[in-house]
Amino acid sequence: MEHTPYPSDLTDQEWQWIESWLPAPSKTGRPRRYPLRAILNAIFYVLRTGCQWRAMPHDLPPWKTAYHYFWRWRQRGWWEQLNTTLREHVRVALGRKAQPTAGIIDSQSVKTTGVGGPRGYDGGKKINGRKRHLLVDTQGALLKVKVHPANVMDRDGVELLLPPAPTKEQLPRLSHVWLDGAYKGKDKGKDWIEQQLGWTAQIVQHQPKPHGVWAPKGAVIDWATLLPPPGFHVLPRRWVVERTLAWLGQSRRLSKEYERLCESSEAMVYATMARLMVRRLARI
Repeated sequence: MEHTPYPSDLTDQEWQWIESWLPAPSKTGRPRRYPLRAILNAIFYVLRTGCQWRAMPHDLPPWKTAYHYFWRWRQRGWWEQLNTTLREHVRVALGRKAQPTAGIIDSQSVKTTGVGGPRGYDGGKKINGRKRHLLVDTQGALLKVKVHPANVMDRDGVELLLPPAPTKEQLPRLSHVWLDGAYKGKDKGKDWIEQQLGWTAQIVQHQPKPHGVWAPKGAVIDWATLLPPPGFHVLPRRWVVERTLAWLGQSRRLSKEYERLCESSEAMVYATMARLMVRRLARI
């Protein structure tokens, strides 16, 4: 059946960027029946539209073939490698070093569906599901992601996101991160990062509201100087990771946690960001 192009398909220029980084074909076994570009288009279609694997259109490769490649590349860590390679090219194209020196950490609690798998209840967000823990650079590009049950607090989840030995190997120049107030805790969160990784960590929070203001009897208090200005305020650096979470939300497959395994969810996040990076490279 003739393939009808979808908005999620790779363009010729995007395919040129990604083609050279695809795994080499195996020397044994049957030859490929479907080209890798068509298989990637099928995977990106599922990511973008959020449809089930079995509900893929018939002008794409069979769903079992597309899922097999997605699963095999997840097992080999190829999605993370692809995201890393494309991210470095984007940074160089923007006039920056390939390896970042600073990053921002935050998490997102997402509801799960009835497929099963690890989950927990986030009492702060009132969500039963999982957390996506992200580390991004100052441009919002994904450095690392870890998916875990939502009942794991942020200051504990950062230890899952940043295991010391692999992190120092993968991000040798990183030396500073920004965090929110949820990462406070004795020997946890901010303290753990500084002790185990040797980085500097800065907590970025809203301006606190004054409590128990004392003034002499009859004095006039200028509340405008004490209270934070009303309305929405963009916090320095933290808005970058929030924007990355919004980018992920454009892929409907990530609107909820549809995957049974946390590792599959992480691969979905890496694949989504790789698709975004290759689109940027094609436009530069």
